[in-house]
Amino acid sequence: MNTANKITMIRVFLVPVFMVLFMINNTICHYAALAVFIIASITDAIDGHIARKYNQTTTFGKFVDPLADKVLTTAAFLILMHYDRMDVWAIMIVLTREFMVAGVRLVAAGDGKVVAASMWGKLKTVTQMIAVIAAMLLLPYDRFLGVQSSLISGILIWISVIFTIISGIDYLAKNWHLLQMK
Repeated sequence: MNTANKITMIRVFLVPVFMVLFMINNTICHYAALAVFIIASITDAIDGHIARKYNQTTTFGKFVDPLADKVLTTAAFLILMHYDRMDVWAIMIVLTREFMVAGVRLVAAGDGKVVAASMWGKLKTVTQMIAVIAAMLLLPYDRFLGVQSSLISGILIWISVIFTIISGIDYLAKNWHLLQMK
C-alpha cells in the first residue's frame, strides 16, 4: 500500500474516533472531535496531492478516497442531525446523491472502468466539510448566539447541499452512457 492510500485509510480510521468524541456530551470532547474532523478533512487534500505528485494514483485510491470522504461527511451530518443542526431533507438529498454515484461506480467497475471524482465532486466535499466545521464550531455558542448560530449553520449546510445536487447532476450526465441498455 502506497503513502497516499495509507493517508486515505487514516481518514477512514479517524471517523469512529470523531463520532465517539462528539457524542460525549462535553465541550472539551466536542472540540477534540472538531480537531479530529479537521485533521481527517486535511488528509483528503494531502493524499490527493501525494498521489498526483509522486504518481501514486491507484484503482484502490480512486475507490477508497471518495468512500472515505462520504463516510466522514455522512457521520458528521448524522451527528449534526442528532443535534438538530441538519434538516432530514438535506441529509436525504446528500445520501441519495451518494447512493446514485456509488451505483454508477459499480456499473463502471462491472465494465472494468474506474470513475474518478470530478471537480464538482471535490467542491461538494469541500463545501460539506466547511459546513460541518462551522456548525460544530457554532454549536457550543447556542446559548449566546441563539437563532443566529443555527441559521448560519443551516445556510452553510444548504449551500453544501446545492453543490451536492450540482455534482450529482454533473456526475450522472458525464456517466449516463454507462447506464444505457446494451
